[in-house]
Amino acid sequence: MDLIYWTIIGILFAGAFASLFIPILPGVLLMLGGFILYGVFYSFEPFNWLFWSIQGMFVALLFGADYIANIIGVKKYGGSKAGIWGSTAGLIVGPFIIPIVGILIGPFIGAALAELLVNKKNLNDAIKIGFGSVVGFVSSVVTKAIIMVIMLISFFMII
Repeated sequence: MDLIYWTIIGILFAGAFASLFIPILPGVLLMLGGFILYGVFYSFEPFNWLFWSIQGMFVALLFGADYIANIIGVKKYGGSKAGIWGSTAGLIVGPFIIPIVGILIGPFIGAALAELLVNKKNLNDAIKIGFGSVVGFVSSVVTKAIIMVIMLISFFMII
């Protein structure tokens, strides 16, 4: 049974990391699901209030990482709220329209189009803003990956 339990937990953890590249997956929930299933399958005893407090802090950081990195990336290159919303829409839609590379092209096109259409920016400025959205997305992926690795390390240290 241990093999089955750890396989299920491992799939949840792998799904959490897959969410870095497939934004529609609920990475935070998958990570927490792995922790909770460990408790159900084995025991919640190792998980004291400190563990859950630290994990809660990391969950808040994970939720904020996408939003903050996107804002910083778009605003640094002169974008507005329209660029942020366009980038977010492109991030969600891009991978479905253009598999694999759509995760990078989607936010770029979304931010650039939003700035062109809503704020009437010139093409060069819109391209810079689109580039900023990609920089923001990539930095959020790196940040989230680091946070998730720390979450897993703390989980394995405690069990």
